[in-house]
Amino acid sequence: MVKVGIVGGTGYTGVELLRLLAKHPEVELTVITSRSEAGSAVADLYPNLRGHVELNFSEPNTDTLKQCDLVFSATPNGIAMNMARELVDAGVRMIDLAADFRLSDPAVWEKWYGMPHACEELLADAVYGLPEINREQIRKAQVIANPGCYPTAVQLGFLPLVEQGLVELQGIVADCKSGVSGAGRGANVATLQAESSESFKAYAVAGHRHWPEIKQGLARIANVEDEGEVGLTFVPHLLPMIRGIHATLYMRAKGDIADLQDLYEQRFRDEPFVDILPAGSHPETRTVRGSNVCRIALYQPADSDHIVVLSVIDNLVKGAAGQAVQNMNIMFGFDETMGLDIVALMP
Repeated sequence: MVKVGIVGGTGYTGVELLRLLAKHPEVELTVITSRSEAGSAVADLYPNLRGHVELNFSEPNTDTLKQCDLVFSATPNGIAMNMARELVDAGVRMIDLAADFRLSDPAVWEKWYGMPHACEELLADAVYGLPEINREQIRKAQVIANPGCYPTAVQLGFLPLVEQGLVELQGIVADCKSGVSGAGRGANVATLQAESSESFKAYAVAGHRHWPEIKQGLARIANVEDEGEVGLTFVPHLLPMIRGIHATLYMRAKGDIADLQDLYEQRFRDEPFVDILPAGSHPETRTVRGSNVCRIALYQPADSDHIVVLSVIDNLVKGAAGQAVQNMNIMFGFDETMGLDIVALMP
């Protein structure tokens, strides 16, 4: 059994971790921290966990966390990097669901997150936790940077074409939509029902924090050293629903692609959580709700050298907590699907 601690268990990704880990056959939940809820029962805050999680929230304490084999950090950006060094030195492995270790350049991190990086020495060793790309590195990692929700849907959608060098790296467009849970559980006027219901809007068009993460990821997939070779336009939108991301991705083919459908089916053939839909399909966010699956469909519009990829995930599962559990399974040599073999909830 792996002794697991969760730092920041009160947000949406935190409770998703609890939901998934509560029934994981190889996990012993040992500590769940929250400064605001310290002393109260986890099940009092989230009644869906009654009978499944008997722990109380506790104050964050690194001495207690050092007794764990693995710590998930589901805190706001800037928290995990302040405890990572001490935990790693104690032999504890860490999966950070925030952005602290996603960007390899500390100057880029500071530009987008507004604070200096507190643990630069671990950035080079931290592994970007997208299993479909970095599975072997994840097995040996001490620190995992769990990918962002938008970057997961976007990179999986682009992966086979960019990996094979079949598309132009300039002029790539990621047009993405997310449910309101992506903004977190904190009070926010923009996500109030009266504000977001029956409405649809773009946001952060001038620059979103996931843009440098996607750009860095695509450059690595393309095996180019200069990220400037990747010309990415990324526009996120807010949808009046709770869960789900739909990414519509556009890129220009360098030449004729013999069989686009087969290219994707062969690349993801052995991936348990990527589903390439039959030709002519249109993936829906409701078909992945509550599951760790990314569903993808492909199009090449008539008389066009552009390719359109449609990619959907649940932002709280494959886009956050589910992918973190998938990474844990790989790190500790468990079946990758353990605790994640979940049928999506419909309707």
